[in-house]
Amino acid sequence: MNNNRPPDQMARKAQWRQRLIEQRLRLGDRLARNDALQRVLRVWLVDRPDSAIGAYWPIKGEFDPLPALFRWQEAGREADALGASRERKIGLPVIDKASKTLSFHRWYPGCPMEPDAYDIPKPCGTERITPTLLFVPCVGYGPGGYRLGYGGGFYDRTLAQLQPRPYTVGLAYTHGFLPELEPEPHDWPLDAILNDNGVVWPLD
Repeated sequence: MNNNRPPDQMARKAQWRQRLIEQRLRLGDRLARNDALQRVLRVWLVDRPDSAIGAYWPIKGEFDPLPALFRWQEAGREADALGASRERKIGLPVIDKASKTLSFHRWYPGCPMEPDAYDIPKPCGTERITPTLLFVPCVGYGPGGYRLGYGGGFYDRTLAQLQPRPYTVGLAYTHGFLPELEPEPHDWPLDAILNDNGVVWPLD
Protein backbone atom coordinates (compact mmCIF):
# COMPACT_ATOMS: atom_id res chain seq x y z
CA MET A 1 0.00 0.00 0.00
CA ASN A 2 1.20 3.51 -0.74
CA ASN A 3 1.46 5.22 2.65
CA ASN A 4 2.29 8.61 1.13
CA ARG A 5 -1.34 9.31 0.35
CA PRO A 6 -3.06 12.14 2.18
CA PRO A 7 -4.76 10.82 5.35
CA ASP A 8 -8.19 12.06 4.24
CA GLN A 9 -7.87 10.18 0.93
CA MET A 10 -6.84 6.98 2.71
CA ALA A 11 -9.69 7.35 5.19
CA ARG A 12 -12.23 7.95 2.43
CA LYS A 13 -11.13 4.84 0.53
CA ALA A 14 -11.24 2.79 3.72
CA GLN A 15 -14.80 3.98 4.34
CA TRP A 16 -15.79 3.12 0.78
CA ARG A 17 -14.31 -0.37 1.12
CA GLN A 18 -16.13 -1.07 4.35
CA ARG A 19 -19.43 0.24 3.06
CA LEU A 20 -19.31 -1.54 -0.29
CA ILE A 21 -18.27 -4.90 1.19
CA GLU A 22 -21.04 -4.70 3.79
CA GLN A 23 -23.56 -3.79 1.08
CA ARG A 24 -22.36 -6.62 -1.14
CA LEU A 25 -22.73 -9.17 1.63
CA ARG A 26 -26.26 -7.94 2.36
CA LEU A 27 -27.50 -7.90 -1.25
CA GLY A 28 -30.77 -9.79 -1.17
CA ASP A 29 -30.53 -10.53 -4.87
CA ARG A 30 -26.81 -11.37 -4.95
CA LEU A 31 -27.42 -14.83 -6.43
CA ALA A 32 -29.52 -13.32 -9.22
CA ARG A 33 -26.83 -10.70 -9.83
CA ASN A 34 -24.22 -13.44 -9.92
CA ASP A 35 -26.24 -15.35 -12.54
CA ALA A 36 -26.65 -12.19 -14.61
CA LEU A 37 -22.93 -11.45 -14.56
CA GLN A 38 -22.19 -15.09 -15.43
CA ARG A 39 -24.22 -14.58 -18.61
CA VAL A 40 -22.52 -11.26 -19.38
CA LEU A 41 -19.11 -12.87 -18.92
CA ARG A 42 -19.86 -15.90 -21.08
CA VAL A 43 -21.06 -13.72 -23.97
CA TRP A 44 -18.12 -11.33 -23.60
CA LEU A 45 -15.65 -14.21 -23.82
CA VAL A 46 -16.99 -15.58 -27.10
CA ASP A 47 -14.81 -13.46 -29.38
CA ARG A 48 -11.69 -13.43 -27.20
CA PRO A 49 -8.64 -15.24 -28.65
CA ASP A 50 -7.05 -16.06 -25.27
CA SER A 51 -5.96 -19.54 -24.25
CA ALA A 52 -4.76 -18.64 -20.72
CA ILE A 53 -6.90 -16.58 -18.36
CA GLY A 54 -6.06 -15.44 -14.84
CA ALA A 55 -8.94 -15.15 -12.39
CA TYR A 56 -9.46 -15.17 -8.60
CA TRP A 57 -11.07 -17.16 -5.81
CA PRO A 58 -14.12 -15.16 -4.66
CA ILE A 59 -14.21 -13.81 -1.08
CA LYS A 60 -16.47 -11.46 0.87
CA GLY A 61 -19.44 -11.80 -1.46
CA GLU A 62 -17.46 -11.23 -4.66
CA PHE A 63 -18.74 -12.41 -8.01
CA ASP A 64 -17.55 -15.95 -8.75
CA PRO A 65 -16.08 -16.09 -12.29
CA LEU A 66 -15.03 -19.74 -12.16
CA PRO A 67 -18.25 -21.40 -13.43
CA ALA A 68 -18.26 -19.20 -16.55
CA LEU A 69 -14.55 -19.80 -17.08
CA PHE A 70 -14.96 -23.55 -16.76
CA ARG A 71 -17.64 -23.40 -19.46
CA TRP A 72 -15.23 -21.32 -21.58
CA GLN A 73 -12.58 -24.01 -21.09
CA GLU A 74 -14.97 -26.80 -22.04
CA ALA A 75 -16.20 -24.88 -25.08
CA GLY A 76 -12.62 -24.66 -26.32
CA ARG A 77 -12.36 -28.44 -26.29
CA GLU A 78 -15.52 -28.75 -28.36
CA ALA A 79 -14.95 -25.83 -30.73
CA ASP A 80 -12.71 -27.48 -33.25
CA ALA A 81 -13.77 -30.90 -34.50
CA LEU A 82 -10.34 -31.33 -36.09
CA GLY A 83 -8.63 -30.88 -32.73
CA ALA A 84 -6.66 -27.84 -33.82
CA SER A 85 -7.79 -25.51 -31.04
CA ARG A 86 -5.31 -24.70 -28.30
CA GLU A 87 -5.97 -26.02 -24.83
CA ARG A 88 -7.51 -23.36 -22.64
CA LYS A 89 -6.09 -22.82 -19.17
CA ILE A 90 -7.41 -21.03 -16.07
CA GLY A 91 -5.05 -19.67 -13.43
CA LEU A 92 -5.61 -18.50 -9.86
CA PRO A 93 -3.28 -16.13 -7.98
CA VAL A 94 -0.53 -17.24 -5.63
CA ILE A 95 1.08 -14.56 -3.47
CA ASP A 96 4.84 -14.07 -3.43
CA LYS A 97 5.35 -12.92 0.15
CA ALA A 98 8.74 -11.36 -0.56
CA SER A 99 7.74 -9.15 -3.49
CA LYS A 100 4.03 -8.94 -2.59
CA THR A 101 3.12 -9.74 -6.17
CA LEU A 102 0.98 -12.44 -7.73
CA SER A 103 1.77 -15.35 -10.01
CA PHE A 104 -0.94 -17.48 -11.58
CA HIS A 105 -1.10 -21.25 -11.27
CA ARG A 106 -3.38 -23.59 -13.13
CA TRP A 107 -6.79 -24.32 -11.61
CA TYR A 108 -9.41 -26.86 -12.62
CA PRO A 109 -12.43 -28.24 -10.73
CA GLY A 110 -11.21 -30.64 -8.08
CA CYS A 111 -7.55 -29.62 -8.29
CA PRO A 112 -5.58 -29.72 -5.01
CA MET A 113 -5.93 -26.49 -3.04
CA GLU A 114 -4.27 -25.09 0.08
CA PRO A 115 -4.57 -21.84 2.06
CA ASP A 116 -2.53 -18.90 0.81
CA ALA A 117 -2.07 -15.59 2.57
CA TYR A 118 -5.29 -14.32 4.18
CA ASP A 119 -6.51 -17.97 4.07
CA ILE A 120 -7.60 -17.60 0.44
CA PRO A 121 -7.38 -20.99 -1.34
CA LYS A 122 -4.68 -21.39 -3.98
CA PRO A 123 -3.81 -24.24 -6.35
CA CYS A 124 -1.31 -26.66 -4.87
CA GLY A 125 1.43 -28.08 -7.08
CA THR A 126 0.00 -27.07 -10.44
CA GLU A 127 1.90 -25.42 -13.29
CA ARG A 128 2.48 -21.70 -13.49
CA ILE A 129 0.77 -20.02 -16.42
CA THR A 130 1.11 -16.61 -18.08
CA PRO A 131 -2.37 -15.14 -18.64
CA THR A 132 -3.07 -12.95 -21.63
CA LEU A 133 -6.39 -11.98 -20.03
CA LEU A 134 -6.75 -11.20 -16.35
CA PHE A 135 -10.03 -10.86 -14.46
CA VAL A 136 -9.66 -8.61 -11.44
CA PRO A 137 -12.12 -8.39 -8.53
CA CYS A 138 -13.39 -4.91 -7.70
CA VAL A 139 -14.63 -3.73 -4.34
CA GLY A 140 -15.67 -0.64 -6.29
CA TYR A 141 -15.00 0.98 -9.64
CA GLY A 142 -15.13 4.47 -11.08
CA PRO A 143 -14.82 6.55 -14.24
CA GLY A 144 -11.96 5.86 -16.62
CA GLY A 145 -11.67 2.18 -15.82
CA TYR A 146 -10.21 2.59 -12.33
CA ARG A 147 -10.93 0.14 -9.51
CA LEU A 148 -11.06 0.24 -5.76
CA GLY A 149 -9.39 -2.87 -4.37
CA TYR A 150 -8.71 -4.02 -0.85
CA GLY A 151 -5.75 -1.68 -0.45
CA GLY A 152 -2.93 -4.21 -0.52
CA GLY A 153 -1.59 -3.14 -3.91
CA PHE A 154 -1.02 -6.72 -5.12
CA TYR A 155 -2.55 -6.21 -8.56
CA ASP A 156 -0.85 -2.84 -9.11
CA ARG A 157 2.57 -4.30 -8.33
CA THR A 158 1.89 -7.40 -10.40
CA LEU A 159 0.72 -5.46 -13.47
CA ALA A 160 3.71 -3.15 -13.20
CA GLN A 161 6.06 -6.08 -13.83
CA LEU A 162 4.09 -8.49 -16.03
CA GLN A 163 5.45 -8.59 -19.57
CA PRO A 164 3.59 -8.65 -21.82
CA ARG A 165 0.90 -6.95 -19.82
CA PRO A 166 -2.36 -8.92 -19.94
CA TYR A 167 -5.68 -7.44 -20.97
CA THR A 168 -7.32 -6.56 -17.65
CA VAL A 169 -11.04 -6.78 -16.90
CA GLY A 170 -12.74 -5.74 -13.67
CA LEU A 171 -15.75 -7.69 -12.43
CA ALA A 172 -18.25 -6.17 -10.01
CA TYR A 173 -21.90 -5.63 -9.24
CA THR A 174 -23.67 -2.40 -10.12
CA HIS A 175 -23.78 -1.21 -6.49
CA GLY A 176 -20.00 -0.77 -6.56
CA PHE A 177 -19.89 2.24 -8.89
CA LEU A 178 -18.10 5.19 -7.27
CA PRO A 179 -18.46 8.36 -9.36
CA GLU A 180 -16.01 10.21 -7.08
CA LEU A 181 -13.22 7.63 -7.36
CA GLU A 182 -10.05 9.27 -8.65
CA PRO A 183 -6.85 7.47 -9.66
CA GLU A 184 -3.58 7.77 -7.78
CA PRO A 185 -0.19 7.84 -9.53
CA HIS A 186 0.39 4.11 -8.99
CA ASP A 187 -3.07 3.04 -10.21
CA TRP A 188 -3.42 1.11 -13.48
CA PRO A 189 -6.69 1.63 -15.38
CA LEU A 190 -8.48 -1.54 -16.37
CA ASP A 191 -9.01 -2.25 -20.05
CA ALA A 192 -12.66 -3.17 -19.45
CA ILE A 193 -15.20 -3.47 -16.63
CA LEU A 194 -18.20 -5.80 -16.62
CA ASN A 195 -21.09 -5.74 -14.17
CA ASP A 196 -24.42 -7.51 -13.92
CA ASN A 197 -25.91 -5.07 -16.45
CA GLY A 198 -23.23 -5.62 -19.10
CA VAL A 199 -20.08 -3.84 -20.27
CA VAL A 200 -19.66 -0.51 -18.47
CA TRP A 201 -16.09 0.28 -19.60
CA PRO A 202 -14.94 1.23 -22.14
CA LEU A 203 -17.86 3.45 -22.97
CA ASP A 204 -19.27 3.25 -26.51
